[in-house]
Amino acid sequence: MKRRRFRAMNVGSLVLGGLLLAGGGLWVTPAGAQSAAPQQVQLRQILEKLDQVLAATKAGESAKSNAAEDSSTQRWDQVLPVSQRFVVLPAFNNDAVLDKETGLVWEKSPQTNGVSAANSRLACANKAVGGRKGWRVPALPELTSLVDPSVASPGPTLPQGHPFLNVQSANYWSSSAHLENTTLTWGVGLKDGMALGLSKSFDQRIWCVRAGVIAD
Repeated sequence: MKRRRFRAMNVGSLVLGGLLLAGGGLWVTPAGAQSAAPQQVQLRQILEKLDQVLAATKAGESAKSNAAEDSSTQRWDQVLPVSQRFVVLPAFNNDAVLDKETGLVWEKSPQTNGVSAANSRLACANKAVGGRKGWRVPALPELTSLVDPSVASPGPTLPQGHPFLNVQSANYWSSSAHLENTTLTWGVGLKDGMALGLSKSFDQRIWCVRAGVIAD
């Protein structure tokens, strides 16, 4: 910022110098004492204008910085009321929901039939929710971010007033591998909101998300 202000002052000096020269060489007069007062008034006016320009530039940069921070796609540092947290997206034909606490975009209405663990990734990848591809199975922390611990069984354990449809009190796959037992995959039971190892031998439901891929 100091460097930018230095450049701005240099530009101001050049502008000031150009104005003074264009005005007939205000600094060089035979009767210096007589022209000193008008010169000082003009100089003060020019400096005030420069200060206004610098202040406006600083305010604009601050507004851009705040806008960039607000539009960040991955924000896990907020706690918002449900009315502000979830936004149904018209650009996705109202078939997707933005969670402003995390920056994740979810299917508004996840499918109700189960799929195998082996087919879960492909099922999300082939979806075109709201006319858009790019969907995937959520990682375990992403899926659990939808759980409201204050909602008791039999669930589904989502925040009261959420905009989602057809969410069931059932188990949902995550993309997170169960390293301790390769016959299982991590998932979430929305009956009680608990993370649990789900057997790959049984079909479970999927709830696809649209966001940058994170490590399993």
